Amino acid sequence: MDRVLSARIDEKVAVLLDALSRKQHKSKKRILEEALRGYAERGGDESPLDVLKETWGAWDRRESAAATVREARSAFRSSLARRSR
Repeated sequence: MDRVLSARIDEKVAVLLDALSRKQHKSKKRILEEALRGYAERGGDESPLDVLKETWGAWDRRESAAATVREARSAFRSSLARRSR
């Protein structure tokens, strides 16, 4: 499904987008999508994406997995207790 996006861009970039669209016989949407996908594949800064580096904080926890499970279960139980009153 397509989503409408609004962004302010420099006038020279808008002119370039128009010119590319006409020259390549592609819609502006298609040019932008291809450019963004290419940029993402390169990692944005010409270096490959390092998934571990990018997600490290999401899964590197100080407490053990068992402690995390106990805390989650405790929160769940207290939530149920509040609802059943």
